[in-house]
Amino acid sequence: MRGKVKRAAALRRALLLGGGALGWPLAAALAPAVEVAGRITILDEKDRPADDVGQAVVWLDGPRGSGPTPVRAEIGTSDKEFSPHVLVVPAGSTVAFPNHDPFNHNVFSLSEENPFDLGLYARGETREARFTRPGIVRVYCNVHAQMSAIVVVRDSPWFGQPSGDGSFALPEVPPGRYRLHVWHERAPEVIRDVEVPAEGIGGLALELDARGYQFRPHLNKHGQPYPQQGRRY
Repeated sequence: MRGKVKRAAALRRALLLGGGALGWPLAAALAPAVEVAGRITILDEKDRPADDVGQAVVWLDGPRGSGPTPVRAEIGTSDKEFSPHVLVVPAGSTVAFPNHDPFNHNVFSLSEENPFDLGLYARGETREARFTRPGIVRVYCNVHAQMSAIVVVRDSPWFGQPSGDGSFALPEVPPGRYRLHVWHERAPEVIRDVEVPAEGIGGLALELDARGYQFRPHLNKHGQPYPQQGRRY
């Protein structure tokens, strides 16, 4: 019996070190989950810290196991704006787009990963779209050019958004090797390889550079510029 216990302990240590014959996914399942935390800053014009850092998204790509559980979420339309502007959901999730304005909207996306067109619908109506593939999905209204939202779809369970001061924490991360992504719509994505130890990681400092950002108007769902005149609402 004592020999069996020693062999089991040796196998566990080998798996946690990534050298087991059964592979890393089982090692991740055996290891206790820990936290990966830090702070994100975004440099704006004149090297000033951006005040929209809370719209960044941070996630980890790592060993593939069972995917995260899909959820139901919501992006509302009110005063010709989408709220929230940035939403992050697991792949397979459904997002509702209720119209709270006293006029029609037509929510759509031409993204390669999750294209959709909800058509024209009025105040009090809600239409939905399902997001099945990971990626950055840019969402617009075909009636109002100024309206935009972004749905970030992830196929791993380790993702989140920072608070207003840029701090973030990703819980329940098994120790191991990962690729860390930090994304914001106005800055090039930052990607870093990280090794998560048994005690977790705290104090990661991540910086995005939005100093070169230039706004570019998008096209409507037909690939044409929005009309500049004649809109009554």
